[in-house]
Amino acid sequence: MPLEMLLLLASPLAGGLVLALTGHWRWAAEANAAFSALTFAAAVALVTRVVAEGPFEALQRQFFVDPLNVFLVALTAFVGMTTALFSRPYMRVERQHGRVSDGGMRLYHSMYQLFTFTMLLVLTTNNLGIMWVAMEAATLTTVLLVALYRSHASLEAAWKYFILCGVGIAQALLGTILVYFAAEKILGAGPDALLWTQLDTVKGQLDPAVLSIAFVFLLVGYGTKVGLVPLHNWLPDAHAEGPTPVSAVLSGLLLNVALYALIRFKVITDGALERPFASNLMMGFGLLSVAVAALFLSRQRDIKRMFAYSSVEHMGLITFAFGLGGPVASFAGLLHMTMHSLTKSAIFFAVGHATQKAGTQIMAEIRGLIRLSPTIGWGLTLGTVAILGLPPFGVFASEFLILTQAIARAPWAAPILLVSLGISFAAILGKVQPMVFGEPQLSLLSKSRLPYRPALLPVFAHLLLVLMFGLYMPPYLANWYRQAALLIG
Repeated sequence: MPLEMLLLLASPLAGGLVLALTGHWRWAAEANAAFSALTFAAAVALVTRVVAEGPFEALQRQFFVDPLNVFLVALTAFVGMTTALFSRPYMRVERQHGRVSDGGMRLYHSMYQLFTFTMLLVLTTNNLGIMWVAMEAATLTTVLLVALYRSHASLEAAWKYFILCGVGIAQALLGTILVYFAAEKILGAGPDALLWTQLDTVKGQLDPAVLSIAFVFLLVGYGTKVGLVPLHNWLPDAHAEGPTPVSAVLSGLLLNVALYALIRFKVITDGALERPFASNLMMGFGLLSVAVAALFLSRQRDIKRMFAYSSVEHMGLITFAFGLGGPVASFAGLLHMTMHSLTKSAIFFAVGHATQKAGTQIMAEIRGLIRLSPTIGWGLTLGTVAILGLPPFGVFASEFLILTQAIARAPWAAPILLVSLGISFAAILGKVQPMVFGEPQLSLLSKSRLPYRPALLPVFAHLLLVLMFGLYMPPYLANWYRQAALLIG
């Protein structure tokens, strides 16, 4: 196995083992950030190799890296690193307030690293069976993170997450078995029948009836992890009740990883059926998710639940783009995946510090952030403006591409998208504006400063990148997206 990939997987795995023993020590937060930085450095080295030498297989073809998954590896490692930096002061405040014990800090830091490991394993493995195992492991690690506070609400959210995603991942297992059943007739019994690169070369010979049934199970299974309606019920609770760094990586990373698994199976299914069966299903579920999430946004009182429903909406939009297919729509889906990850994680960073400052997640009780903490207030304002798709941020560019492709190729869907996005815009802006610019309550004005200085550099670093992508995309990066889009489309 190449050194870059070995380091990419070994760093978070070693970090999880080390922090399981030392995660409550004073320097544990720095160690967590250091392991995450090492993982990001390995991801950069892996990207450099793929750009220079092209796709490659490793470890007897059990691992495979191409422009599609290496792009997601880099995004996952980067957001994982910035979230670790954000969590340093955030988790220390939580510990000082008595919400997390020493054992809880060990659990948080070790599971954070293991969660990173499982996501990177999903992205880099060539074996669809190992992909399923890694996705199940990601579920188990995040269940423990969601339940970290051990309150009634957090335990209920973790239990709902475990049950719904457990049922979903069982459907994905059945779908994977059916894919193996179809591939065995062509490739023979053995591990080769589960290698994505092998399946991609023979996809035209696979039994279309079996593949169509398999994809339905896979869409239900992995779609549960993506948060597609009506499989989304776990997502708002998990975001609202878990620690804010967990909300950031759930929304910014795990949903992408689950969608990546679904995309890999879509390529095989469309090739086997020679008709857009998988694409049409993804368009339908994506459109439903956008519309339903928009309606739920206006009813939310908890700020983390509101932005959780925003994640459902945006993942629906991305799923719709990949279902629409073609190089432009797939390019737009990949770009929106990047913009959503960077923007939504930045929003959760700002929200985390804002809720710690106010002592509540109820939006009606948070007012005047621009006076209480100008940097947090501006971070939340800019993040909200970006996620709502206003220019010149990159979300506007990706949404514009998706909408123009919908108008050109699926005009019946364009009004649904436009109305849903309009409702979401009004709901989110109407709730965030008084939180930031309203008159602060006396109880908030009298609150003392947080015992640790908030880590706001990740907020503005993410938003700066989103702004840059909206104004200018480097040619080499645009070419990278085009290569990845061609693999999908």
